[in-house]
Amino acid sequence: MRMSRTCPSHPLTIGWPACTGLPKVLLGVLLGALLWLPLAAAAADCDPPQVLPDNLFPSVRLQTSMGDIVVELDRRRAPVTVNNFLRYVTEGRYDGTIFHRVMSGFVVQGGGYTETIEEREAWAPIVNESGNGLKNMPMTLAMARFDDPHSATNQFYFNLAANGSLDPSPRSWGYAVFGQVVSGQDVVEAIAGVETGYHDVLEAEDVPLVPVKLVSAAVVEP
Repeated sequence: MRMSRTCPSHPLTIGWPACTGLPKVLLGVLLGALLWLPLAAAAADCDPPQVLPDNLFPSVRLQTSMGDIVVELDRRRAPVTVNNFLRYVTEGRYDGTIFHRVMSGFVVQGGGYTETIEEREAWAPIVNESGNGLKNMPMTLAMARFDDPHSATNQFYFNLAANGSLDPSPRSWGYAVFGQVVSGQDVVEAIAGVETGYHDVLEAEDVPLVPVKLVSAAVVEP
């Protein structure tokens, strides 16, 4: 699949997840090409299992092949998204994955594929929390998804710039920000600078020619 920085927006009516009980609203499809995921599931999970529920701002260390990155998560603003991310972390599902999409000045995306381009098993998609007030600003952490606003599973991305086009608007869902890089910003920038090209298996541009690995992800003890 070819990915681009932007794509046309097509208005359509999409229902909120059944668990919200809210009426349907008119939404726009926002940057469908950005957040490319292996599989789409049917129903959004509004209440993934609680992980470290007493810590409002848990930190996670991402050990990559280019250095360590520490992210601080904001459970207060994005409780569902944080629980979802921590579930993948504590179960080791990010270990041995790669950053499969790198666009300098835009995003670094990973979490869904191994170095041999095998898709990692994902839990049910989660409800979209993009309206939590957190913006897609430089060095923030957010969830990748399909055009369906409630389709995020395991893939995440780092913002490399102020990507206001990924924030929600009155007519469209955004991409949910749930944390920020607190250490290793230079590592994120180094990843953003790697050489990329077309990948035959992924059928996508902007794939690092030399794999950038996410060796392990682990919660940082308070």
